[in-house]
Amino acid sequence: MKLFSSVNDVTDIQQLLSDAISLKKKPFVDEQLGKHKTLGLIFLNPSLRTRLSTQKAGMNLGMQVIVMNLDKEGWALETQDGVIMNGTTVEHIREAAGVMGQYCDIIGFRSFPGLVDREDDYAETIFNKFVKFSGVPVVSLESATRHPLQSLADLITIEELKKTAKPKVVLTWAPHVKPLPQAVANSFAEWMNKADYDFVITHPEGYDLAPQFVGDATVTNNQDEALSGADFVYVKNWSSYNDYGKILTDGEGWMMTNEKLKLTNNAGVMHCLPVRRGLELSHEILDGPNSLVLNQANNRVWAAQAVLKEMLESISLT
Repeated sequence: MKLFSSVNDVTDIQQLLSDAISLKKKPFVDEQLGKHKTLGLIFLNPSLRTRLSTQKAGMNLGMQVIVMNLDKEGWALETQDGVIMNGTTVEHIREAAGVMGQYCDIIGFRSFPGLVDREDDYAETIFNKFVKFSGVPVVSLESATRHPLQSLADLITIEELKKTAKPKVVLTWAPHVKPLPQAVANSFAEWMNKADYDFVITHPEGYDLAPQFVGDATVTNNQDEALSGADFVYVKNWSSYNDYGKILTDGEGWMMTNEKLKLTNNAGVMHCLPVRRGLELSHEILDGPNSLVLNQANNRVWAAQAVLKEMLESISLT
C-alpha cells in the first residue's frame, strides 16, 4: 500500500481488519518492521486523537515519529500553481512536500476543506498535490472529503461488538453551532457500504450527502423511523453539500437522547469526537452504558497501526 486516502485504497478489507485486531492483542509483534524508518505527521489543522493514536501506532512499529503543526510552526504555504508569490505565502507546497518526503519514509497529512468552493474541496486539491510532490507513501489524517483512519476504527468497533451477522447501522445528523465538513460522514458511509450491514442515513431536509458516498444506503428525513431497531447509531454533524458549507436549521429535536435510544435495539452510540455535550449528544448517553466513543478512540491506534504496517511491508519489498 502506497496511499491510504479512502476505502478504495484497501485491497483486502477483511485482512486489514484482522491485522488491526491482532495488533490490538500484540502491539509490539512487528516493532522491528519500522526500525530506522521515520513517520512524519503533518497537520494543517488541529488534532487530538488522530495525532496521538497515529504517533503511538508508529512507535509500536518501532518507527521514529516527527510531528509538525504546519499551520503554526511552518511557513505560510502556497498551494496554487503558477502564481507570483508576492503576498503572504512564503513556501510553495511543491518544495515543502518534496523536502518532507526526503526526511520521512511515510507521511501522514491532514488538511480540512475551506467549505467555500465545493469543486475545489471535492477535488482534494491540497491533499493530492501533497501526495504527488512528497514522493513517499501517504496516509490521510483527514482530508477535505474523507477521514479513512476514523472510519476503519469505526468498522473495527462494530465488528468487535456486533451481536448479529448483519447489524443495522444508522448514521444520524446532529446539531452544531458552526458548519462542519462532510468528511467523517462521507467516509463512514463509504466504509459502511463496503460492509455487509443494513445501513441507513437520516438527516433533515437539505443535508443530503454527495451521491457517490451515499451509495446503496437507505436515506430518510425521519429520524425516529431510521432509529427503529438500530444496533449501532453513529452521531455526527455535517454542513450542507448542495447549499455548500451552510447551516440550514438549528436542528431542534435531532440530538440523541435516552428517550430516542428506546426506539433502537439497545444500540451502541458512536461519535468520532470531539463532541459538543448537550448539543450533538446528550450527557446521559455519553456518560451511560451505550456510549462507544472511547472504544472508537482506542481503536484509532490499531487502525493506524494496521495501515502503517502494510505500508512498511510495501516499502521493504521495493
